[in-house]
Amino acid sequence: MPGHFEPLPGGGAAVALDEVEISIIRSLAVQLMELIGPGPAEDAGADPLAELFAEGPSEPPADPVLRRLFPDAYSDPEGAPSPRAAEEQRAYSAEFRRYTENDLRAGKRENALAVIRSLDALTAAGEGGAVLKLSPDESRQWLGALNDLRLAIGSRLQIDDEDDTDVLYRLPDEDPRKPMVMAYLWLGGLQETLVSTLMP
Repeated sequence: MPGHFEPLPGGGAAVALDEVEISIIRSLAVQLMELIGPGPAEDAGADPLAELFAEGPSEPPADPVLRRLFPDAYSDPEGAPSPRAAEEQRAYSAEFRRYTENDLRAGKRENALAVIRSLDALTAAGEGGAVLKLSPDESRQWLGALNDLRLAIGSRLQIDDEDDTDVLYRLPDEDPRKPMVMAYLWLGGLQETLVSTLMP
C-alpha cells in the first residue's frame, strides 16, 4: 500500500502516508483553497442564501492557474476561428462562466477542504505516518482535489499535455523546478491509483 491507493472492501480506498507526505498534500490543498478564494457569501459576509442567486464573473481569470482550473467553455479545438466565430465563442463562454463559475469554485473548495479535514483527522489520531481510509464519497473528493492540484502545478510548470512530462524526468537535480516536478509526478501516481480503485 505505500505510495499508492488500494481499494477497500465495500468501496472506498486506502493509502499509507508518512508525515512528510501528509504535510505536503495538506500544504498544497491549503494553497489551492487560497488560490480559488472565498465564495461570494464568505467574501461579503452576506446571507448564504444570496450565494445561490449570485452571478459569477463573465471574464476568464487573469492568473494562468485559475484559467486552467476554470477554462472557457466554448473554444475552437481546430484552431483560430473567424473573427465573428471568435466573438460568439467569447460571448457564449462569458454567459456560461457567469452562471457556473461560482458553483465550480465552491466544488473545488469543498474537495480541497475534504482533503485537509481527512489529513487533520489522520494526524490527530496518532503520531507519524498512518493509513488513510476514505469512503467512496471521500475518494471522489480526493480525486477531484488531486486533479486540481496537478492542473495547478502543471500550469506553473507550463505543461500543456502529458507528452510534455517526458522532459520533466530529465531535469537536473539543481533545477529550481525539481521539487515542484517531483510533487507533480507523485500526485499523478496517487491520482492514477485512486482512479483504479474507483473503477467497477
